Amino acid sequence: MGDITRLSAAELASSLSSGEISSVEATQAHLDRIGEVDGDVHAYLHVSENALSVAEDIDRRRAAGENLSPVAGVPLAVKDVLVTTDMPSTSGSRMLEGYMSPFDATVVQRSRQAGFVPLGKTNMDEFAMGSSTEHSAFGPTRNPWDLDRIPGGSGGGSAAAVAAFEAPLALGSDTGGSIRQPAHVTGTVGVKPTYGAVSRYGAIALASSLDQIGPVSRTVLDAGLLQDVIQGHDPHDSTSLPDAWPSMADAAREGARGEGLKGLRIGVLSDLLAAGIQDGVKSRFHEALDVLEKNGAEIIEVPSPHFEYAVAAYYLILPAEASSNLARFDSVRFGMRVTPEGGGTVEQVMSATREAGFGPEVKRRIILGTYALSAGYYDAYYGSAQKVRTLIQRDFNAAFEKVDVLASPSAPTTAFKLGEKLDDPLAMYLNDVTTIPANLAGVPGISVPVGLAPEDGLPVGIQFMAPAREDARLYRVGASLEKLLEEQWGHSLLSQAPQLGGTR
Repeated sequence: MGDITRLSAAELASSLSSGEISSVEATQAHLDRIGEVDGDVHAYLHVSENALSVAEDIDRRRAAGENLSPVAGVPLAVKDVLVTTDMPSTSGSRMLEGYMSPFDATVVQRSRQAGFVPLGKTNMDEFAMGSSTEHSAFGPTRNPWDLDRIPGGSGGGSAAAVAAFEAPLALGSDTGGSIRQPAHVTGTVGVKPTYGAVSRYGAIALASSLDQIGPVSRTVLDAGLLQDVIQGHDPHDSTSLPDAWPSMADAAREGARGEGLKGLRIGVLSDLLAAGIQDGVKSRFHEALDVLEKNGAEIIEVPSPHFEYAVAAYYLILPAEASSNLARFDSVRFGMRVTPEGGGTVEQVMSATREAGFGPEVKRRIILGTYALSAGYYDAYYGSAQKVRTLIQRDFNAAFEKVDVLASPSAPTTAFKLGEKLDDPLAMYLNDVTTIPANLAGVPGISVPVGLAPEDGLPVGIQFMAPAREDARLYRVGASLEKLLEEQWGHSLLSQAPQLGGTR
């Protein structure tokens, strides 16, 4: 049936269910692909040693007539921010090198229960701090479209694994764009669900009021299949919503059939289009909107007067929460321990440990956050940032009174070259200018590929955002656009990606 790794997760699930292929065959094909190309891409930090035994168990249960979930036997990559009992969980940091968790993150546990086969842990910026996966303590990940370019961040490993056909699906985390921005630059689909829709229990915390777990995939339907498994209330997470959630896969199928597009009001965030957007990104964005408009959607320009302050507010709120969350890595409670030569006091051991265990970007943000929370500056910095956050939430509320979903480019530019912005933190931070507002407001967002930028032939994504709890809207509009564009192109975007491995 051709190359198994080129199948979507939905196609794989169908072939597994029908007996056309086995989970062992699907898993082995992806492990072979990892062996072939990951030396170049470096999407994985750890490849599972028991993936095949898990796949064998799925095949045995299916052969015995057991009623399995629709996705049982489909391989899955897991971002290393999520703890796992059978693989190390490092969050891309030397501080946690070799750490083995005594429990699985809730989303990992639910994935296992559904029959997904974990392939391994994917690379990421250290403690999810970065937009390029260059801040991993274990070396950068490379973009499968161009190995000299970044795959986005912090979840570049998950996006690169999916784009390089090293996994059909991956779990990611999104604090300010860490699923959607990598999706944009790798030609994949990335979803940040509503804050509280997916449990954060077992996700190594960066900024607790912003972090959200979500799917990375090659199609909107595949993302829906994964979100259906991981969403829902979790008593272990105090921020988990008690809501009953509709099937996102069903919403994607409705969108692919053209349902829900006629009369859909799409708001264009004109203020974000002025934020240094690359010409090719802007042109593909407007072309995608034209396609939607020709098929029944209504395009409305919507103001967002306070979005220009989102990056500044975010880079006070996030470092403040990171400073608090990462205080636990103190050489006593969690993480590595470094003892100065000749011994030392608790303070000296703590200082030596944090100096050796944290990379420069993590240190930068801890210092910034600690300063923002310090006596005499709390109200001026952290308090003011929270007020701006409220204004941004009000902008969203006002916009959603006029439109059903909001649209913007998923990121300002296509993938930049490795090292190009590494010494310019502000330039790096501005990569998240279009994605940060959704995290500040807690609303869901999706990035869907819309073609290649004419300047460099690299992928471009469009971002849609919906009101909180209305994730299904994103799946409908995303799948509608995906289907219309593929009919127009005559192929999927990733079929145009350069070949890696033996055929490169």
